[in-house]
Amino acid sequence: MNKIQLFFLLRKNTKLSEKRHPMFEANQYGKFFGYLFVGIMAIEFIALGTFFGWLAAKEDTAEMIFYVMPFLLIMDFGGRFATQQTPLMLVKPYLLTPISKYSAIECFLISQIFDGGNFIWMTVFLPYVFVVWCGGITGWAALGMLFMLHLMIVVNSQWYLLVRTLTNHHFLWWTLPIVFYGLLIGPFFFLPDDIIDQYTGFIADFVEHHGSLWLLFALFAGLFCILFCINRRLQMTLVYDEVSKKENTKMKHVSEFNDLNRFGQIGEYLKLEIKSTMRNKAIRARFISGLCFITFFSVAIAFLDIYQSNFARNFLCLYAFIYFGATNLTKVMCPEGNYIDLLMVHKENILTLLRAKYYYYSAILLLPLLIQLVPVFMGQFSILMILAYLLTATGPVYCMLFQLAVINKDSLPLNEKITGKNQMENKWQGILSMTAMFLPVVVVMVIESFFDSTTAFWIMIIVGLAFTVTEPLWMRNIYQRMMRRRYQNLEGFHATR
Repeated sequence: MNKIQLFFLLRKNTKLSEKRHPMFEANQYGKFFGYLFVGIMAIEFIALGTFFGWLAAKEDTAEMIFYVMPFLLIMDFGGRFATQQTPLMLVKPYLLTPISKYSAIECFLISQIFDGGNFIWMTVFLPYVFVVWCGGITGWAALGMLFMLHLMIVVNSQWYLLVRTLTNHHFLWWTLPIVFYGLLIGPFFFLPDDIIDQYTGFIADFVEHHGSLWLLFALFAGLFCILFCINRRLQMTLVYDEVSKKENTKMKHVSEFNDLNRFGQIGEYLKLEIKSTMRNKAIRARFISGLCFITFFSVAIAFLDIYQSNFARNFLCLYAFIYFGATNLTKVMCPEGNYIDLLMVHKENILTLLRAKYYYYSAILLLPLLIQLVPVFMGQFSILMILAYLLTATGPVYCMLFQLAVINKDSLPLNEKITGKNQMENKWQGILSMTAMFLPVVVVMVIESFFDSTTAFWIMIIVGLAFTVTEPLWMRNIYQRMMRRRYQNLEGFHATR
């Protein structure tokens, strides 16, 4: 079997494995909403590409698109985290087969080149190139520009695979993309306008007199080959380390959290949640990345002149309090699916576990609360806004997300972070996650259209406080409905371990 045949065979097997997944039918609804979102985004991208093309043709500056490419590459890099898996997640089943492991890795790396996410940016590039071609550049120059722009996206996909693999292995590797993109776009935010003009003018003059589009094309082609080889080597090394459970262990002090003993069984489950966050790779990574995102946006809103619109300020304030619930509570009971049988032994064990989860995820909101004080001191947020969105999170949003405990029936691997999948197991996870992110802001803006922001925040505080105080009632209702589905859920947890 040659590599071309192997490539098509592995693509076929990947499609079949998705269809065999127990939640394949449910995920069809998620795909529908995903396609709808992509369609809307494509229309906006076409308009954006046409506008930039018209502007470039008017100013007789066909290379204008390359000035905004750093920002497009950052958007592309961030968007891939929600849609693109690393080859390590796909190659694990083939490690015991007689085919070459490097060939399998290569096939999966090549398949990323033809991933649909790479071509969505053509909705920006094609209108732009067409307009500037009509504006006077030659056909060969337009074609070369189109290939160059697409190659930059492909190189960015290989860069994403490298960063995603390293950050999955150790969170300190996040400094790599932060430093890289910080150096790339930092000057546009922190340097004076005259220095930026000199900087961009120097680059434009250098390219005009000492370079060409085809030289730039060769440079990025070489960069692609280098990243491809690094990914090929690195991912094979790490997948063997994880599958063989190779770890560097050392003796260290383990906290017993004895102060929680006073809370009885709830205290024991609180210890379990804390230790899961500290020890399990997937949960720990989401926790650390959440703190980084919240800190970044809080500092940006406090000290920069961006995100100053009413919607952006409300959304980012809510985002700080919703993040942990939207990323972890959407999968509530999925980690426990690995040992759900033990939780069924004693009466109301699961009810106690759910209440402990609620207390834990309410308590960790103190961290974003402290971080959000920075924009409060800078006059960007008000204390009333902070309290409104804090109680919205602990009240109606958590009540909504905990409903997923009734229908979640897919076990989530605890430590197989690199080779494990990190996707939505059913349609409601995606729907409720997006609802939690946007609905409170929409409600606030609707109320503001009739009253003022102070009234809107007071209404949100009252509603959030009502849900928070009545937590024992709606949590018991969730538990009772969960028990009515326990055998159906048990079958799902057993099938996906």
